[in-house]
Amino acid sequence: MRQHQPETEWTINLLNVQKDDIILELGCGAGYAIERLVHQTAAKQIVGVDSSSAMLRSVQKRNKEAIRSNRVDILYGDLNKLAFQNEQFDKVFTIHTLYFWENISGTLADLYKVLKPGGHFVITFCDGKNDVIWTGVRDLVQVELLPAAKKYGFSDVTFVEGLVSRQFHTVAVIGYKPLN
Repeated sequence: MRQHQPETEWTINLLNVQKDDIILELGCGAGYAIERLVHQTAAKQIVGVDSSSAMLRSVQKRNKEAIRSNRVDILYGDLNKLAFQNEQFDKVFTIHTLYFWENISGTLADLYKVLKPGGHFVITFCDGKNDVIWTGVRDLVQVELLPAAKKYGFSDVTFVEGLVSRQFHTVAVIGYKPLN
């Protein structure tokens, strides 16, 4: 969505997209991030997954040329059960979906499987507004997300403070799959 434009642009920068990257977006929403990736990067293919039929119609409309040329693939799917081949993606990202993950550990295990060695993930979300830190979200990150990422073998797992957008504190967790 347009109101998430600052977080979307920031996240795309964190992805550090290289020529011929194959990228997965979990919870692609209306397809704004996919549209930006198509127009701003040399990514080979971008796959978007969402569990909302209404959002999928929107993303398909917004990216119809890229879909027609097979650069973008849009799939209906559950973020909590990724059904992709092992080592299929160079980058995986998601913006504002962490709050809906039913099983953080299981989703991170899936991310590890679908990422190629040397690939990385970026999970962008908000952890507060104005002067208030949302302790529930912070605890989720500290107690579940970061330990699970390390448990499954991700390296250089970092918590990055980002911009403030509409008074919300934007942050991201980034992790890399080692080169075997």
